[in-house]
Amino acid sequence: MMKKWIWIVAAVVVIAVVAVVLAFTVFGNKEEAPAETLTVALSPDFSPMEFVDTSKSGQDQYVGFDVTLAKYIAEQMGKTLVIKPMSFDACQAAVQTGTVDMSISGYSVTADRAENYNLSDYYYAGDNETEQVIITTADKAGTLDEASKYSGLTVGAQVASLQLNLCNEQLPEDCNIKIFTDIGTAVEALRNGNIDALAVAKGNGDAIIAGNDAIAFSGFEFEVSEEAENNVILLKKGADELTKQVNDILAQAYAAGLYPQWYEEAKALAGIETAADVSYDDEGNAIVDEAPADDAAAEDGAAE
Repeated sequence: MMKKWIWIVAAVVVIAVVAVVLAFTVFGNKEEAPAETLTVALSPDFSPMEFVDTSKSGQDQYVGFDVTLAKYIAEQMGKTLVIKPMSFDACQAAVQTGTVDMSISGYSVTADRAENYNLSDYYYAGDNETEQVIITTADKAGTLDEASKYSGLTVGAQVASLQLNLCNEQLPEDCNIKIFTDIGTAVEALRNGNIDALAVAKGNGDAIIAGNDAIAFSGFEFEVSEEAENNVILLKKGADELTKQVNDILAQAYAAGLYPQWYEEAKALAGIETAADVSYDDEGNAIVDEAPADDAAAEDGAAE
C-alpha cells in the first residue's frame, strides 16, 4: 500500500513539473513575450511623407517621414510597428472603425477631421504642408499663376484631402475639380492630358517633378490657414489616453530636433531610382495601372 502511494505522489510531481515546463515553453518569460503591436494606416503614394522603396519587401518597403515617425512612436511605446497600407480615404475610415490604432499620412487639420477624430498635436515636416501648390505640364510652367486663370480648366485633387478643400474654396466656380483616389493616378492623368493641372503639397510636388520632366510648378500657391500649415495624426474619437501618449512622444521628438533631420532624409530617399508612389485599395492591395477615377464615384468618398 505504501508503494502505491509513493507512485501516486511521484506521478503528481512529474505532471506538475511537465506543466511548468510546457507553460514556460509556450509563453516564455515576460522579456521574451512578443511585443504588443501598434497598427498604423497610411497611403504610400505621397512622397516624401510615405512611399515605397521597391528594392525592399514586406514592412521594410514603406519609407518616408511619416514612416520614420511611426517607427519612433512605436519604439517609444515599446511596441512593434505594423503598417497597414490602404487608400487615403480608407485610412481615415479605418481609424473611425477602430481597425487600426491611428493613421499617419500627411494629414492637415480640417473641420471634418476635428469633429470626427482625436487629433494629435502638430508635428512639422518642412514645406510639405505649409505650402500647397498646383503643378501642371512643363509647357504651362509659370503661366497659371493666378486663381482666375483656372477658369474653365480641369484641376485634379485627391479624395478627402486638404488640397481638394482648397480647390473648392479658392479656384473659380467654373473650374472643373476632378477627384482621384490616389496621387499616382492623378499624375498619370496630368501626363496624358486628361486634366490641366493637379493640386498637391509642395514637398510632394518636388518629388513628382523630380521624376517627371514633363511636369512643372504652375506658379500658383494656395492661401493656407495657420491651423492647416502642419501635420497631425488621426486617432479614434475618444481615444484620449493613447492621444496623450502620442502627444508626449511628439513633444519629445520636437525637443530633440528630429523633424528637420527626418524630412531631409525622406527627401533624399524620395530621389533614389527605386522610390515609388504606390497606391493601394481599401483592402491593402497594390493598384497597378489603375484608370483615372470616375468623377461621380470618387465624389461619394470625398470629405469636404
